[in-house]
Amino acid sequence: MDNSPSNIIFNRTERLLGAEVMSRLADTRVIILGIGGVGSWTAEALARTGVGHLTIVDADSVSPTNINRQAEANLQTVGEIKVDAMRRMLLSYSDDIDVVAVAKEYNEDTADEFDLESFDYVVDAIDSLAAKALLIRRATTARHPRLVSSMGAALKLDPTRIAVAEFWKVEGCPLAAALRRRFKKSGDMPRRKFKCVYSPELLSNKGVASDDDPAMSYNKVAVNGSLCHITAIFGMTLAGLVINDIVSQTPK
Repeated sequence: MDNSPSNIIFNRTERLLGAEVMSRLADTRVIILGIGGVGSWTAEALARTGVGHLTIVDADSVSPTNINRQAEANLQTVGEIKVDAMRRMLLSYSDDIDVVAVAKEYNEDTADEFDLESFDYVVDAIDSLAAKALLIRRATTARHPRLVSSMGAALKLDPTRIAVAEFWKVEGCPLAAALRRRFKKSGDMPRRKFKCVYSPELLSNKGVASDDDPAMSYNKVAVNGSLCHITAIFGMTLAGLVINDIVSQTPK
């Protein structure tokens, strides 16, 4: 019996889910857009569960202010492109995983470069309202991929209030409300339903970011406080939605 690490990495996962699900996980293609406080943990969970093909998308570099909540951020990766640091970390878990790192911002100029139809799942962990709305429209128009989306994870403290709902049923989230207003004003609505991770909790910042905060340097109009235990639960929950969907589609 071969007990080398590469052959027993997913032993506990297969004990729970079975060989057929493991095979489907290995064949699944997921694209995660946004590798920050939410998306980095989604990538982490999917890789550790056995998803075989991950494409991770983010144009940003690791900042010291990312270390409090982003999986790829540490003192050694500060200044490195986030997707490069994340890819190296994901490849350290398994020899069999395929990770494509795309150091690019998703927006109107670049959206056509992403073939969403080639993926089984699209994970939206984008911060920008305009880019998030664009991705939701594109992903729900595409025939093949299933979309899961993160709503706002900043200004939260209570993990017990994090929930999952269909987009139009999300309550108490300013980001979801802003997206709905944007869709209604444009008349260009999402073409199908999709699940979101959100929390209705909304706190206020008690501290003030300095003008030279490096977080302000990358297309940020505001910086809100956020905590690892919240952003990680958001990201892990998105991963859970993908994994549960794969399990539900596997013949029993």
